[in-house]
This record gives sequence, C-alpha cells and structure tokens, in this order.
Amino acid sequence: MTNDTTSFEQAMSLEIRLASLRDEHRQINDTISNLGENAYDDELVLHRLKKRKLMVRDRINLIERMLDPVARA
Repeated sequence: MTNDTTSFEQAMSLEIRLASLRDEHRQINDTISNLGENAYDDELVLHRLKKRKLMVRDRINLIERMLDPVARA
C-alpha cells in the first residue's frame, strides 16, 4: 500500500467515525430534549447525558481538526 492509499483510508475511516459521532450527538440532544419535557425528570440521567454529549462534541471537534487542520486553526 502506498502512503496516498493509507492516508485516503484513514481519512475515510475518520469521516465514517465523524458521521457516527454526529448522529450520536443528535440522538443525545433529542433524548435530553424529551427528558426536559417530562415532569418526572431523572436529574442523574440528565446530567450523564449532558456530560456524554459534551464528550461526543469534543471528539467531533478533534476529528474535524484532523481532517482539515488548516481550516480549523
């Protein structure tokens, strides 16, 4: 395998992971919104979801910088 092929495969792998993380972030956001509408909110679950959402956002930002370091600088 050449370096170009390896780089392309790594970039594609990152793109797939990025799409997955964006989807997870959206799902967590939807879940948080739905929990907020209920009167019997579980504060611990809500806290954990918000923490997970922030962690996913950080990973998204990291991968975006890896894919396009010049534009994100």
